[in-house]
Amino acid sequence: MMQLYWCPRTRSFTALWLMEETGQPYERVLIDISTGAQKQADYLAINPMGKVPALKDGEVTLAENAAICAYVAERYPDAKLTPPLGDPVRAKFLYWLFFLPGCIEPAMVQLSTKFEMNPVAAGWGEAQRPFDVLDAALSKGPWLLGENFSAADVAMGSMLNFAVRMFKMVPSRPSFEAYVDRCTARPAFQRAQQIAAG
Repeated sequence: MMQLYWCPRTRSFTALWLMEETGQPYERVLIDISTGAQKQADYLAINPMGKVPALKDGEVTLAENAAICAYVAERYPDAKLTPPLGDPVRAKFLYWLFFLPGCIEPAMVQLSTKFEMNPVAAGWGEAQRPFDVLDAALSKGPWLLGENFSAADVAMGSMLNFAVRMFKMVPSRPSFEAYVDRCTARPAFQRAQQIAAG
């Protein structure tokens, strides 16, 4: 059984929601970051970065939400959270899954901190551009891959709920609001939210 190392009110909500979407049993292991549990040697052996989430599957350990999303989606193909190998749509799945940490998150930090950066030097370019690209994709909807919900939506939906609704780090757009509404209406999202609320 997979073990999810997590803490409420952190980015580990993405992995928690993902595990709920699989419909498979898993064990939740609370890492209380308020006590510094993430800096203990036993946890650093699982995730040397000392962050949550992390995942253990037998002898396999990994961290980073995008990696966890890709791994779990492939591990549980019956959940249909990723297009199968060989499906051309898989390219878009991987694009959106890694667009989040590679472009959206750094641009979000740049916008929220008002940090000036040369767009030529930034891997995400001009800070508004990733959100324009995401807006255009979500306007087609309902999901990043069209009609099919995927683990990329778990990652992106979790981030938009966090950044747009909860902490207002990114200005809202109609496509973002409608997308977050669709995400938060999913039973697995609601179960994850109940778990996170304690």
